[in-house]
Amino acid sequence: MKRFRWSIAVYFALFVFVLFALFNDYSPILIVGGAVVAVLLVFIAQFYYPAVLEKRVDRVESFLLSQKNNPALYIQYVLANRLDDEARTVMEKLMSKHKQVAVQATFKAAYGLYRKDMAAVREAVPHIRHADYRTYYETVLLLEEGESAQAREHLESIKKQWMRSALLAEIELKAGNSKTAIHHAREAVSASRGVQRYVLHKEYERTLPQAVKAVS
Repeated sequence: MKRFRWSIAVYFALFVFVLFALFNDYSPILIVGGAVVAVLLVFIAQFYYPAVLEKRVDRVESFLLSQKNNPALYIQYVLANRLDDEARTVMEKLMSKHKQVAVQATFKAAYGLYRKDMAAVREAVPHIRHADYRTYYETVLLLEEGESAQAREHLESIKKQWMRSALLAEIELKAGNSKTAIHHAREAVSASRGVQRYVLHKEYERTLPQAVKAVS
């Protein structure tokens, strides 16, 4: 609601600025430039910052709840909170909206992992375009097959710190090393922002609650 009011205020200010500029014969370039800057500010405040940069989990959750008409984002909230029935519905919308195999593959892998359906994950992995995400799910598969040493070696090529730390946390947790798992889980949350921070935080609330207690 606050974001909505802020957007209205910005657009109203933009409207007033355009009227003022027109009545005072300002340069069209200045008018267009001002409008573009205003729209960019709204985009950053309303979408980019909460989705990518925000550290507060409650604010990210509020943002995700406002994205029910955007299944690509709302699926993150649904899976993070384990809303099984809604997850199926949102996945159907995603598959209907996005026809590209590479786009579908990322969502299928995430949904397969959520359902513990490793066959679905394995089928989706070769089609994932982004190297880090592809390697992430390949490492998950190795870990599920009991290949912990190979999984640990495989994840080294991942550039994203939160991914590496999250995988290391899972490896250590499966090995029964809870203290080390908590350490890596904290690293993962600290290295993440926005939607990904929210997803990790919700997961560790269930599996490693000690990891999120000390993370601001």
